[in-house]
Amino acid sequence: MATNKYLLKPDEINELINSMGYGIVSDRITIDGKKVGYMYRVIPEEGEDSGWRFTAGDESQEYIDDEKNSMIFDLNTIANYDKSIIPYLAFPTGSEFERIQGKDEFQKL
Repeated sequence: MATNKYLLKPDEINELINSMGYGIVSDRITIDGKKVGYMYRVIPEEGEDSGWRFTAGDESQEYIDDEKNSMIFDLNTIANYDKSIIPYLAFPTGSEFERIQGKDEFQKL
């Protein structure tokens, strides 16, 4: 079975934020190199789960539904893939954001 080829290697991950738990992120971001296009926060499934979920925003529902297309990562690792998420991570459960096209900012939905 082939292993995923993540764009960032462990030694390329810098500490950008304090530990906040993990989130689930689409392979379109961590493997394909897309920016976060859509992020939302659900009720955490367990203790270390932050509730944050991140997609590029161009995934089909079929792609999203296939668990093989996403992975659990520490929020700091996800922030290393796209630093523009950092200002939004303190928002509460139920928050949804969409990237403003062409910017490193998100709008609340």
